[in-house]
Amino acid sequence: MSTGKPRPRSSSHHGMPKRGVYEVGYGRPPAAHQFKKGRSGNPRGRPKGAKNEATVLRDLLNRKIDVRQGGRARKITIFEAILLRFTEDALKGNTKSATFLFNRYAGTAAGESQSDGDISADDREVLEAFARQFVSHRHRRKTP
Repeated sequence: MSTGKPRPRSSSHHGMPKRGVYEVGYGRPPAAHQFKKGRSGNPRGRPKGAKNEATVLRDLLNRKIDVRQGGRARKITIFEAILLRFTEDALKGNTKSATFLFNRYAGTAAGESQSDGDISADDREVLEAFARQFVSHRHRRKTP
């Protein structure tokens, strides 16, 4: 409970008084047990500069590669190239690629990223019907 009066504080860095007796208590460990300047509190922890799996994966997927598209060269990220390949496969009638893309799109539209390809039986039927219709329409255009 507060009495309304501000607690007297010493005018120093990290609550340590400039001069006089250092009072040990809550949040004020003895000097022998405080972190020393320039020394880590976890010396056997992750080394400086070491990358975790997410960082390595992000760096790999954001690397640029040369891709020929429509007769001209472009530089795109590996992530974009993978999604482009899924899109091309989906347009060729691959329902798994279409499902993956629709799930990713729905996840980004909802503000989250989905990576599992599990869909309901109704959704699978709709996607398969769409793929059959798309492929048959594409073949009809090419024959005449």
